[in-house]
Amino acid sequence: MTKQHILLGVSGGIAAFKSASLASLMVKGGYEVQVLMTEHATRFITPLTFQSLTKRAVVVDTFLEPNPAQIAHIQLADDALAYVIAPATANVVAKLAHGFADDMVTTTALAATCPLLIAPAMNVHMLAHPAVAANLRMLEERGAIVLQPAEGLLACGYTGKGRLPEPEDIFAVLQAVLARRQDLLGLKVLVTAGPTIEEIDPVRYITNASTGKMGYAIAAAAAARGAEVVLVSGPVTLAPPEGVKLRAVRSTEDMFVEVEKHFSTADVFVAAAAPADFRPKERLAGKWKKELGTPSIEWVRTPDVLKSMGERRTSHNQTLVGFAAETEDVLANGRRKLTSKHLDLLVVNDIQEEGSGFAVDTNHVTLLKANGDIKDFATMPKTAVADALWDEILAWRHRTR
Repeated sequence: MTKQHILLGVSGGIAAFKSASLASLMVKGGYEVQVLMTEHATRFITPLTFQSLTKRAVVVDTFLEPNPAQIAHIQLADDALAYVIAPATANVVAKLAHGFADDMVTTTALAATCPLLIAPAMNVHMLAHPAVAANLRMLEERGAIVLQPAEGLLACGYTGKGRLPEPEDIFAVLQAVLARRQDLLGLKVLVTAGPTIEEIDPVRYITNASTGKMGYAIAAAAAARGAEVVLVSGPVTLAPPEGVKLRAVRSTEDMFVEVEKHFSTADVFVAAAAPADFRPKERLAGKWKKELGTPSIEWVRTPDVLKSMGERRTSHNQTLVGFAAETEDVLANGRRKLTSKHLDLLVVNDIQEEGSGFAVDTNHVTLLKANGDIKDFATMPKTAVADALWDEILAWRHRTR
């Protein structure tokens, strides 16, 4: 096997026919492709189809050992640059989640240490079943990259989520995984993102305009570069980044409690969330009626998540990074926050500037450092800002050690 060896696991679903196109794309991309199939998969598409495309014999039988000097599934796993399972049926997903190994696809998966990409495909109701959802979450928490199924007309006649992503989309994810840097490998990263909600009554609440885009981009970039990432997120409409452990919260108090759970073991804490600073002292038990007039609300401060973590830093090796969304005196306010919250780095921006701030896909930020250095970044996509910030965080950690 060569260094460009890719494993393609095919399980028994109607979407298996798309895997032939995926295998073809991989071969055209210059990869040596070894296809593994379950017995059920051979009922939908023949091994001969894949053999013709890859010029390799397809492995179905777990006990087929053509080379007495090697154990087949171990050697295949050791040689693989990546392992893609597409389609992954509910049955195979359950086996992978719970460590079952009764066919070549799952046995090899247990032995593989390379990136594992799982592309589920099944009926919309099967995908939504709590057991399947829990199994997919379990796989993500272990570091597998689970691709989101596409929506559309399914073979069973239903319309909804459950289609195998197009082969071109799966191949694009594979290429991105193989191209990514692994310079954050071994780091434990904690990221906060999004707004928080403070309830006034069962119907009304206060919040802010944060969409979580910047925090999610930071978490995604860290995971793509090899970090173990926990993302504590307020209510947003974004899909969880691949390979990230998501912890959803609602209020600032909820965020404080969840961050506290993970902070002591984090090497880097990036507080990109915009938690509410105030909450009603008392939440009204029932909906306030207009006939009662204008309610008088007493406000109290919520926990300062970032400052609290800065005061309880557990190690000199921990790096704390804050964000400051400002509307005036941007740098001066940023410097005060950097000092008062005991941070190493602070990312500050003017949210009134075009192409910066909430609800847009770009950002213009300035990085303030505890040693007094300042670095201004050009306006660019938040995904690019995230990668640039990780470069700076790594440089800071190397410089201060």
